Amino acid sequence: MNATARIAVLKFGGTSVGSREQREVAFRRVRDARDSGFATVAIISAMGRAPEPYATDSLLALLEGGTGSANADLLLAAGELVAAAIFAEELTRAGVPAQALSGAQAGIVTDERFGDATIVRVEPHAIQDLLERGVVAVVAGFQGATERGAITTLGRGGTDLSAIAIGHALRAERVDIYTDVSGAMTADPARIPGARTIERASLEEMTELAEQGAKVMHDKAAGYANRTGTRYAIKGLHSDAGTLVDESVDHHRAVTGVTATGRMTWVRVIRGDVESPQRRMQTELEMFGRLADAAISIDQVTINQAGVAFVVQGDRANDLRSLLGDLNLAVRVREGCAKLSVVGSGMRGTPGVVRDVVTALSRANVEIIHCTDSNVTISMLVPAGDVSRAERAVHDHFRLDAGDPPA
Repeated sequence: MNATARIAVLKFGGTSVGSREQREVAFRRVRDARDSGFATVAIISAMGRAPEPYATDSLLALLEGGTGSANADLLLAAGELVAAAIFAEELTRAGVPAQALSGAQAGIVTDERFGDATIVRVEPHAIQDLLERGVVAVVAGFQGATERGAITTLGRGGTDLSAIAIGHALRAERVDIYTDVSGAMTADPARIPGARTIERASLEEMTELAEQGAKVMHDKAAGYANRTGTRYAIKGLHSDAGTLVDESVDHHRAVTGVTATGRMTWVRVIRGDVESPQRRMQTELEMFGRLADAAISIDQVTINQAGVAFVVQGDRANDLRSLLGDLNLAVRVREGCAKLSVVGSGMRGTPGVVRDVVTALSRANVEIIHCTDSNVTISMLVPAGDVSRAERAVHDHFRLDAGDPPA
């Protein structure tokens, strides 16, 4: 393979390889890439879903919930190894020479955080050798190995991350994430009938959508692509169409998509006037320290003269009161909340977007409990029972079903 060879990395999820019929469609995608002149790498997830014997959840059941150890990762990696070996063997029998590789053989080097490892680097020499010989490299996703050779897994959805990391290391011209839906949507179509496929999104937008709850792309993979500038596409296996994700920004479109997560607990810490500012700061630092020590992740944090506010996943009022009750703080908690996130790179520097979101929610009679924003995301905390109505209201207001700006 010469230095100017065109490379395509194609990722196939569990449902895409779960049956021979589905794998035949995946084989077609591999052939299409080769026929278009691409040296091709296929990244494979474990086959199917529970109760299929090699699905990740089926293997997890054998562990009875025990994860996060070297032994657990060795077992969980087996699902993708089985799938990669079968895919490569069947592809070879179909006339396309292919060779399966484990994540370790493919050169994915990680830290030692078993169960949710971070990729340190990718050394794709074995992949490059296969491509030079005209062989399709079929890589088991979701896994890598430490410097000492211990097998690690990358967290749920980690096959997306494998594909992005290998695509970046190979300087691939194409990285296609094949799934059972045709691309990322402007909202969850199960909740929003008018949701449509986003034809093009920026790397930053897709990172935000994934982190805020959109399920079509793994958030760690989207973040890795954003950091490395790796363009990719999210495509339907059968349609071969979907969403192109690159560095472009549509400045004529303030909002690209809406997503929602729940349930959450809102926490408000009210500052008093009795203690000195230094003493209040020490008490708040103690509060944040206790939350961190208890492994409670916080989100939507605001700190100002009135106090501190943040949210945590789940209904955690009793846990939070027990954890913080002896501090000299007035702590108020509210369960039953959900987070609505409005994402769009075009909102950067565009006046009136917050006004439009608030207007849409007001017209829908949805209470805004808490609000934070960044350059590309506005996140509103709303009552969990109202979040679907809130999502529809914002989606309709910004005319995301047609891609037009609001009036």
